Amino acid sequence: MYQHPTGIGTRLAHETRNPFAHHGFVNTPIHRGSTVLFKTLDELESAMRVDTRRGPYTYGLIGNPNSRELELLCANLDGGAGAVVVESGLAAVSLPLLANLAAGDHALFTDSCYGPTRHLAKSILPRMGVETEFYDPRVGAGIARHFRANTKLILLESPGSLTFEIQDVPAIASAARTRGIVTAIDNTWATPLFMRPIEHGVDLVIHALTKYQSGNSDILLGAVVARDEAHWANLKHHAEAHGHYAHPDDCATCLRGMRSLEVRLRRHEASALEVARFLESRAEVARVLHPALPSHPDHALWKRDFTGSSLVVASDLRQSRVAPPWTEEGALLRLQIGLEDPRDLISDLAQAFDRAARAASDA
Repeated sequence: MYQHPTGIGTRLAHETRNPFAHHGFVNTPIHRGSTVLFKTLDELESAMRVDTRRGPYTYGLIGNPNSRELELLCANLDGGAGAVVVESGLAAVSLPLLANLAAGDHALFTDSCYGPTRHLAKSILPRMGVETEFYDPRVGAGIARHFRANTKLILLESPGSLTFEIQDVPAIASAARTRGIVTAIDNTWATPLFMRPIEHGVDLVIHALTKYQSGNSDILLGAVVARDEAHWANLKHHAEAHGHYAHPDDCATCLRGMRSLEVRLRRHEASALEVARFLESRAEVARVLHPALPSHPDHALWKRDFTGSSLVVASDLRQSRVAPPWTEEGALLRLQIGLEDPRDLISDLAQAFDRAARAASDA
């Protein structure tokens, strides 16, 4: 009996493609356009009454075959009911906030979140009457201490954008669910290949598709995957109301990148770990912040919830000026390890350390 393939590489290569709907061509043709024509008025009126997430296409802003295919692949990989793709990763962060918060609400944000997310929390949402509060990323089930009667949403990011704290996602999601609080997580670092937050109880999963899914630094795109139909419908309604849009060219480009996502991420993972271990061996480095290293304080949590690690690593340098808001002794250096040979990257880093040492001795 035929069994549906479960290997992630096979799924990435084949899922959501429908070549025989396009004369046998493997990839879905790009559908550029705004206006959609109907043969009769009855057809048009019927289409306008159908859910825009699945029904006929009615206008380019609301959806096209390329955006629908990308949304379906994102939802399938995360195990969600559906997804909404938007024009950037930051748009994917703001959409769940606007869809779930209103004046008088209270929202919790991890203190280690992405810089522009922090700006939204500190500067934009308060102007809309939303009270925001930052919590310790390592709070775990203790998040309940921050709950108020008007708490409506918790924003997670694991690991933290700069300081790489791993959050106890299942504990936070469980505490939130008992109070009917929506949870949203920025899962850009791990992608659904290395972490599937919906399986840990999270309601909404945010991805900056600009990064790993695209893989070529040539588009801006984001996605939000919803756990269930209700969250998906709410996201879609607000995306349309705010004019969010994913260009069909960008969606097709992202889909092309996603087909090789597993291969690229495994190379990134191996190279980042090699560089991280090199940094741990250097006297100039106080510590390396990479959750896949046993030395990381949250390594056990990472090992429990993740199936791999990504390409971004940070190191705490000794004998450097302190640059606020980093309060540890030394500066924080954040590295993104690409597809270059890790030996070349290590050689460049070693040269930089040696040059810095000579400059210090000459001073």
